[in-house]
This record gives sequence, C-alpha cells and structure tokens, in this order.
Amino acid sequence: MWWDWLVADAAAQEPAIAARAITMRGPAGPVYGPVDLDIDAGGLTVLVGAPGVGRDALLLTLAGRMRPDTGTLLVLGRSRVQDIFDGAALAAIDGVDELSDTATVGDLITEKLRWDAHWYKVVRRADAHALARVCGPVFGDLPLPPLSEAAGELSELDAMLLRIALANTGRPPLLVVGDVEQVATDRDREQLVGRLVALGEHQTVVTASANGVTTAGVRNILVEDHPRHAAAAQEEGEA
Repeated sequence: MWWDWLVADAAAQEPAIAARAITMRGPAGPVYGPVDLDIDAGGLTVLVGAPGVGRDALLLTLAGRMRPDTGTLLVLGRSRVQDIFDGAALAAIDGVDELSDTATVGDLITEKLRWDAHWYKVVRRADAHALARVCGPVFGDLPLPPLSEAAGELSELDAMLLRIALANTGRPPLLVVGDVEQVATDRDREQLVGRLVALGEHQTVVTASANGVTTAGVRNILVEDHPRHAAAAQEEGEA
C-alpha cells in the first residue's frame, strides 16, 4: 500500500505524534497553545479539554489539515503538512464533513467511492457489498444503516459511525475523530468508544472529549485551555 512507508516510520519511532510548544493564532488572537503532546502508536487516545474552535483546530493540525504557527510537530515521523495529511483520515469535525440531511446512505457511499477511484474507473451506485465494505470495519457487530436511509434520519451514533466510515475508506495509519460527546446518550457513546477502540487495533486513533473516557485501555491526555480562556473564566468569576 502507498502508506506502508508511513507505517514503517511509525513502528520505528515512538511516539506516533510528538508536539512541542505548537500554537495557532487567528484574527481574534490565540486559538490554541502552546501545546505539548506525546501520543503512542496504536490504540485510542482522547484529548480532554473544553470544546470549541481551539480544540477542533488542534485536531485538524494533528491530521495535517492545518499548520501550527509555531513549535514542532512530528506525526508518524513526518513534519511536512502534506505528508501528515496523506497518512491521516479526519472525521466528525464541524465545517469539514457534515452529512447532507437529504442524501441517502447509498448516495454518500457512492460519492465517496467515486472520489477515491481513479478518474478513468467507472464506479456504480453503492450496493449491499459496498455498504459492507465501507461501513463494516467501523460498525463492527452493530447493524449497518440501510442504503435507502436519509442521513438526517440516522441516529446520532449511526451518523457518527457513517462519517468515520466515509473518512476511513483508505484505512491510513492515523484516524482523527471529533468530539465523542456529539453522541449524547451514555449507552450510544460507550458503543462509539468501543468501536474506536476496535479501530485502534490497526490504526492510531485520536479523538476528543470534555470529560474524558473511562473505558479500559483508553489513554486520556489533558489539553489545557489557552491562558486567554482561563483569564476570561477568572474575570467572569470575579464579576
């Protein structure tokens, strides 16, 4: 596979992700940082911190979709943003991969398979085989959504798993997933985490949570708020 060299690099170097004093600024000021991270290869790692633009931007950075303004970042032994991008899948981030409410599961799978295919290859409309191939590794023992189901009618859990499945068709060595608390109910969120743990048997999986995850074997890493957030909270308390 084209990413074998990335896997080899990850196996030869620990940790899989090493960030030192990375920061990002936007028009309104600091977005995140400075952040130091060491994330081991394989398994599921949860970045624990307040939800918002800063945490999403950090996830985007780890997946090679954004470049930090300062600091150093190594992902699977690579520092160039395009190389990081090529070795990472990104799912369930607002503004990046929302599902169209009116599109069916079959529509979405067909579109993704056509996007993945070489320009000269004819990709027919997704059938039950394509559904199993795309969604099976992510859904595991959970029921697959019907091809005819509109995305807007899916449960939170099924919609989240479908977004992950669509992002992860290439099965790169790194999978970055947005906030697990997008799935509101405890039972469904536990099932989501369980599926991410299963994917972590073959990939390095990174996600985020405001409260952390207590599932055995899951690594939780606290990501501190930027000082400006802490200052704002202190000012509110004093008021």
